Amino acid sequence: MEEGVSTKTNMNRQLLHTPEGVRDIYGKEYAAKLGVEEVIRRQFNLYGYQDIQTPTFEFFDVFSREIGTTPSRELYKFFDKEGNTLALRPDFTPSMARCAAKYFMEEDIPIRFCYLGNTFTNTSSLQGKLKEVTQMGAELIGDGSVQADGEMIAMMVESLLAAGLSDFQVSIGQMEYFKGICDQASLAEETENELREFISGKNIFGAQEFLEGKGIDSFYIDMLLKVTDYLGPVEVLKEARALPLNPRSLEAVRRLEALYHVLCQYGVENYISFDLGMLSKYHYYTGVIFKVYTYGVGEPIVKGGRYDRLLGYFGKDAPAIGFGVVVDDLLCALERQKTGKTVTDGTQMIFYTPANYGEKLLEVRQLRRNGKKAALVPEKEVAENEQ
Repeated sequence: MEEGVSTKTNMNRQLLHTPEGVRDIYGKEYAAKLGVEEVIRRQFNLYGYQDIQTPTFEFFDVFSREIGTTPSRELYKFFDKEGNTLALRPDFTPSMARCAAKYFMEEDIPIRFCYLGNTFTNTSSLQGKLKEVTQMGAELIGDGSVQADGEMIAMMVESLLAAGLSDFQVSIGQMEYFKGICDQASLAEETENELREFISGKNIFGAQEFLEGKGIDSFYIDMLLKVTDYLGPVEVLKEARALPLNPRSLEAVRRLEALYHVLCQYGVENYISFDLGMLSKYHYYTGVIFKVYTYGVGEPIVKGGRYDRLLGYFGKDAPAIGFGVVVDDLLCALERQKTGKTVTDGTQMIFYTPANYGEKLLEVRQLRRNGKKAALVPEKEVAENEQ
């Protein structure tokens, strides 16, 4: 009998724990999270972005390899009773693109969406990262201008500032710059994709060895490896122009220069730097890409970029740009930098005994009618807790 009770107790204790990569959030931490989300959402709304909610899971093909999103092995996949393969969303952008194509197929004017929800990535190498995180983001669909790029980045900067973060840097790259040099060097698509892995990881020696093994001309190897040198303030764009570039890469540099001018008009240039060696694992990005870094967090707290061809997979040809803020990482940065806004629950505790319960209940009800938080607490519980 005692063995059965012990087994049941151990099982109950095991059920108290969450699976690896997910966690509970409650109390002051959750209050702080809700506060940050509300501040950022308000900033999005000020720019004219409308809230939208998409399903937590979609058909697997929405996140397929052809679309260029998260690798299949990192998706949480399952089947419905009809046998369809479904996946928990690892990333909001494909869902936003599908939604825009479905409901705004004939729309010509720009569409502005903003969202809040959780994403799920089934990665085995956690390294402190969660498998379920909360993301907030915005998408501007139907505007391919550099002014749209500037609006997105400026809104993102202002949202982070409103949330209480002040020490951060926005690093901006351009996919077309790298792709233009790859075309110039006549790299096969498979070679380009493998090279992206080396460049993304800043593995220059590995990239050189890889390209030499492919028999690529040393002139083009030097050009391809040189992209990682163009990292820093706006002056690096002038240096990038010095290479004997193709028209595609030159246009990418011009676009970044024009973008910087727009960001100066917004007054956010102090937060901006450039990195022409920045590439993304998401293959749907087509132009400007950006990430936000801050100390106290090992990963970028924001990722975004332009994806002008993604909507075409869903039947709507339209340019688009967007970004996502990892709220959990932002909260971590705010806590470690001691810059987060103090959040208090503000609940008044009204204590009662059986003798004065009716009187205290009237008091609590009046407080609630006046919009104040109030909780009725038995005095016995207070005494026991104090003991």
